[in-house]
Amino acid sequence: MSPIEPHSGNTPRILVIDDEAHLRELLEITLIKMGLEVDTAESLEVARRYLVKYTYSLVLTDMRLPDGSGLEMVEEVSNHHKATPIAVITAFGSADNAVVALKAGAFDYVSKPVALDQLRKLVRSALQMQNVKPVEEVAIVSAKPSSPSFLIGQSIEIQHVRSQISRLARSMAPVIITGESGSGKELAAREIHRSSARADKPFIAVNCGAIPEALMEAEFFGYRKGAFTGANDDRDGFFQAANGGTLMLDEVADLPLAMQVKLLRAIQERRVRKVGATVEEAVDVRILSATHQNLEACVSAGKFRQDLYYRLNVIELLLPPLRQRLSDVGELAGCILIKLATPGYPISLNQAALSALQAYDFPGNVRELENILERAAAFANDGCIDVIDLGLRASGTLGSVATNELTDNAATASLENKVETQTDPLISVFSAPALPCVLPEYLEQIEREVIRAALVKTRNNRTQAAELLGVSFRQLRYSIQKLKICDVDSD
Repeated sequence: MSPIEPHSGNTPRILVIDDEAHLRELLEITLIKMGLEVDTAESLEVARRYLVKYTYSLVLTDMRLPDGSGLEMVEEVSNHHKATPIAVITAFGSADNAVVALKAGAFDYVSKPVALDQLRKLVRSALQMQNVKPVEEVAIVSAKPSSPSFLIGQSIEIQHVRSQISRLARSMAPVIITGESGSGKELAAREIHRSSARADKPFIAVNCGAIPEALMEAEFFGYRKGAFTGANDDRDGFFQAANGGTLMLDEVADLPLAMQVKLLRAIQERRVRKVGATVEEAVDVRILSATHQNLEACVSAGKFRQDLYYRLNVIELLLPPLRQRLSDVGELAGCILIKLATPGYPISLNQAALSALQAYDFPGNVRELENILERAAAFANDGCIDVIDLGLRASGTLGSVATNELTDNAATASLENKVETQTDPLISVFSAPALPCVLPEYLEQIEREVIRAALVKTRNNRTQAAELLGVSFRQLRYSIQKLKICDVDSD
């Protein structure tokens, strides 16, 4: 195995802390063969003296030491040597200790007896993390110029999420991403992966609710040729495909209990056995999981194993719903419309439509915004989306400030441009509504009255009514069906 290149112009230095002399010697020899400088300490006291004297690229500590706990060293390094990753050595079967250490700030862990190939992978990950560019530079290089982050927006809420991700990316600890459906959990997982030392390795996202239970083991762990009918060749599973990188388990709460047991073992031991194989193989995978369900409630109901819950929920990242960051709607909509547009035919929102979107509560979050804009783009005249194109449904949770702004500005401006209200006495719906009110319902009332007035004026000639309103015939027909408008009586 070729030695590791010197770190930042100097040979990387590793500190090993363990009270077992033979294990210290084994680790020292292994690391020296990798081209590293190594210091060893048999106690916390000796380790502290080394930390004052040198700067380390990695600290590796046992959990049990004669003058204290390795957890103390994890906390000290995390608090006073923030640029130095620290990993722990845990006794076989002591997965709980590893979880506690990861929550305290440990970068990763290895179990006794120490597997040297696993140790080498851990060291390489730590050194790659030291060489990685700042998160901001990585994002700018990796993403399109118009989208420096998978998570779009400048609201305080989304900036807080990005700040959390920049810290999470330095660790190999499992992360569970929670949030409502459509809030961008997979995008957050991709952001964690892209900002980490594993960015050049595979990112594999798996929807746990979409795999038939009978195929789960084969899909996750792979299978050998002849293991079952139809297994005509050896095949790798998700764990092997993500080896060296990140495996995202989306909707992890949907896993059946039998699979949860096997998944727990694979995560704890970092080894998997293919269906039909007799030996296990080592895998180096960081686990990110996501769910819109309350996992604690699933545990209480007996639908999710408590030990797996604690294994996955080392760190939690909560994504805010879109209604809590409505200031991001404009930027999100702009990015979505760029994707929907075809060459030479751009799509845009007018101010009235944007105001309507910024006053909507989006029960389906960003995914619903995408659906609304995709539908609206099909009805837009000359590539400009108006309020009437959006087809927003009543949500009933809008704030009074947004209500006033949209009533005074968006609705009036949009509809006055479409209908000659000054010369038509039939339309008298532009007076401000009594507050509180449900804004979408009020806008539907305005839209309904304007369309009815146009139909009265044209004696139910929908083609002429569409011309009066400045919309296409198809768009008018859609609105009539949506608002359940019947033919009107004319004079």
